[in-house]
Amino acid sequence: MTVKFTSAEEIAEKVMNNEPVAILDVRSKEDVENWHVEGSNVELHNIPFNKIEESSEEIGKLPKEKPLYTMCAKGNTSKKAAEYLQDRGFDNVISIEGGMASWSEQLEPVKIGDLKTGGAIYQFVRVGKGCLSYLIESDGEAAVIDAARMIEPYETFAKEHSAKITHVLDTHLHADHISGGRKLAEQFGAKYHLPPEDADEVVFGYEPAEDGTIVEVGKVKIKAFYSPGHTIGSTSFIVDDEYLLTGDILFIESIGRPDLAGKATDWAEDLHETLYERYGDLSKELIVLPAHYADIKEMNEDGSVHKKLSELYKQNEGLNIDDEQRFIKRVTENLKEQPNAYEDIRKTNMGKITPSEDEQKEMETGPNNCAV
Repeated sequence: MTVKFTSAEEIAEKVMNNEPVAILDVRSKEDVENWHVEGSNVELHNIPFNKIEESSEEIGKLPKEKPLYTMCAKGNTSKKAAEYLQDRGFDNVISIEGGMASWSEQLEPVKIGDLKTGGAIYQFVRVGKGCLSYLIESDGEAAVIDAARMIEPYETFAKEHSAKITHVLDTHLHADHISGGRKLAEQFGAKYHLPPEDADEVVFGYEPAEDGTIVEVGKVKIKAFYSPGHTIGSTSFIVDDEYLLTGDILFIESIGRPDLAGKATDWAEDLHETLYERYGDLSKELIVLPAHYADIKEMNEDGSVHKKLSELYKQNEGLNIDDEQRFIKRVTENLKEQPNAYEDIRKTNMGKITPSEDEQKEMETGPNNCAV
């Protein structure tokens, strides 16, 4: 029997649409615990392929009455697992092409809302990495914020909406994923905006996104709001006085980590000032749009990730630590492992190194781990 295949893109669409998906991940238990397909309707099974022949009891618990998708790191072992199961009476087993490497690259656009001045804002959910990027379109122009390495989805989306990408912005120098910002700007002849405090070592030209800088896209105004703490240059963007794009400073259920450049204590003080004073002075009616989510539970029913700032001040633990020293201790101790290859990712985003496409994929393997 010939093995059937599906794409990681199709699985991502099912996850975003809350459709039931049963997955057998045949990577090691450690790898699966660290990083796997998540979703409210995902039924996840794990049998390492090197132990599959001695796992008859576990195989007996796998579903036969519905599609069963096999997953591995890059798509080769999942095919072998599908063949093995087919030989044992599983008629509807399907291998996911490209494995977790492809899963990591899927971008799903979700409309966040129409803007008061005209146009709309969209969130691109990178469901395999928990990364969030944004496209704002107005009057035939578009801006992309915190672009992923894979720029084709933004190009396609802009074309479908008859919009030309005129501005590309990054909230900070990313350490968990390779930014597609500079590449996207070059492709469209757009202006690339980067906070200057994060750009001391970059080897390319850029437009400084300084505190108070206003970028106009059609009728929409995007205002830079300096908010250090995750990095020294971290800058939020306020869109039409309605949306607050917080980068890696503030998430829905957590806050950004301050240690990815070896200055945890110094940047923790900046992080506290940003969260408790700078953000504290902003309108609590602003809708927070972060650059990441840490858990699938942070998603709304439509697959989007956002909440009002007022709700986060009530619910987010990181905004409710009343003592600054206790806050600094909380955000500098017992942190998760740092993102995979984060130093090389930072150098890539500075333009200091130019890894191959395969090397870039490998560098981005694993969860983002940018939250405390």
